[in-house]
Amino acid sequence: MIRVLLVDDQPLIRAGLRVLMADTPDLKVVGEAGSGEEALRRVPELRPDVVVMDIRMPGMDGIQATAALTSSPDPPHVLVLTTFDDDEYVYAALRAGASGFLVKDMALDDILGAIRVVAAGDALIAPGVTRRLIAEFAARPAQRITHRRPLDTLTDREREVLTLVGRGLTNAEIAAQLFISMGTAKAHVARLFAKLGARDRVQLVIVAYEAGLAGEGT
Repeated sequence: MIRVLLVDDQPLIRAGLRVLMADTPDLKVVGEAGSGEEALRRVPELRPDVVVMDIRMPGMDGIQATAALTSSPDPPHVLVLTTFDDDEYVYAALRAGASGFLVKDMALDDILGAIRVVAAGDALIAPGVTRRLIAEFAARPAQRITHRRPLDTLTDREREVLTLVGRGLTNAEIAAQLFISMGTAKAHVARLFAKLGARDRVQLVIVAYEAGLAGEGT
């Protein structure tokens, strides 16, 4: 069961998302919040696995709330609500530690799937939007992430996996493309986290773009 906290200053949006998940056996809405401040108060009490976070809210906005949540002990995954014209907000949310992006007009199955993917740690959501945003984000020198260790510590196989992560592939897709098991794919990704000092999969994508790997073989 994936525990979800809905954070949006519009009650209608929260109600709509709650209805979408009502008949889904593996997702449970454990609470709602109408502001960033309220979200910070409710997370320790409700212990959600995923916080679905709006960006534009009065008072503490979604970016500030995301930064506070992701820097706390045992943080939940944060899935940010965005629209196509909110690029600057999304860049800021990415820097704040958001694990993925969810577009408000996505289809029902995509919304539910996005929550499941984030809960599992596979944090690339709405691939077309995410790839575009991360590509531009990674191209901005002031916003680049500094690796703790150089890429030359990676094995050839790990470079292959990082390249595929940078193209937006999930662990299952990486396993299929490289003819390896799902467990092996996950292990490679875990080693990339450790070697590159990346917090999550979104940061691995940025590293791949910075290193020029995301465009290899395309």
